Amino acid sequence: MDRQLKLFFEFLANEKKASENTIQSYRRDLKQYRKYLDKIGVFHHKVTEDIIKNYIQELQDNGKKPSSISRAIASIRAYYQFLLRRKKVRLDPTANIKSPKIEKRVPSVLTSKEVELLLEQPKDIDLKGTRDKAMLEFAYATGMRVTEIISLNIEDVNLEEGYVTCTHANRQRTIPLGTMALKALKEYIEEARDLLIRDENENALFVNVNGGRLTRQGFWKIIKYYKEQAHITKDITPHVLRHSFATHLLQNGADLKAIQTMLGHSDISSTQVYMQFQDSGLKDIYKKAHPRA
Repeated sequence: MDRQLKLFFEFLANEKKASENTIQSYRRDLKQYRKYLDKIGVFHHKVTEDIIKNYIQELQDNGKKPSSISRAIASIRAYYQFLLRRKKVRLDPTANIKSPKIEKRVPSVLTSKEVELLLEQPKDIDLKGTRDKAMLEFAYATGMRVTEIISLNIEDVNLEEGYVTCTHANRQRTIPLGTMALKALKEYIEEARDLLIRDENENALFVNVNGGRLTRQGFWKIIKYYKEQAHITKDITPHVLRHSFATHLLQNGADLKAIQTMLGHSDISSTQVYMQFQDSGLKDIYKKAHPRA
């Protein structure tokens, strides 16, 4: 199984052009699946539908969430589809396996006042404060994922034209920067970043106090700190800023397709979840104006 897994991961990287995060997710799921097969003494090409069902039952017994089980099934299915194409198995044992139903969670969203309060917290009186202000303004202005933000390089930002180029899962998108974010970003780049970095070859846009690329954990800690400074009771994560970005755009009349593009959603259904936060005033206007409302 080792060789086939190695070939599968190479296939994901080279032919499917999957992101490193996606590949790592497959790797975790299939490592766990392989442990189960080793435990019951079955080779991967001898697996039956019943064995897959028993594995799912074990995941449920171990308290795995439906979303985790659904992802595990998807990983195993992708692996067997790969083996089928290579004629290493005759049947896909996951063919009739259905994923558990996943309830769509309502995204946590900040009000405009809460966002304003949060963004007011970093004071640009020192290098760290200047960086933090730019980073929070940037996160809310672009709606980018935390992994996308910390992966940005200095050349990905065009201060003259006012936009950032983001690459995610080998797809590229361009996101405009608002006036406030652009102002804070310019100040950070011109007055703080060069003093924070210790290696002139460092090309990360956002760096930590040691001069290296900021990490996910570092980003989370910064947001948590300013949330507490603002005395906001809601749990705030980088993803909450992303949800707030999309919701506030929609509430102020932005086109759903444009929001989908800026968020980098491949499927419009992922963006439609924000429709539930539509301003009630807009709904009233629609009901009064639309002939079939």
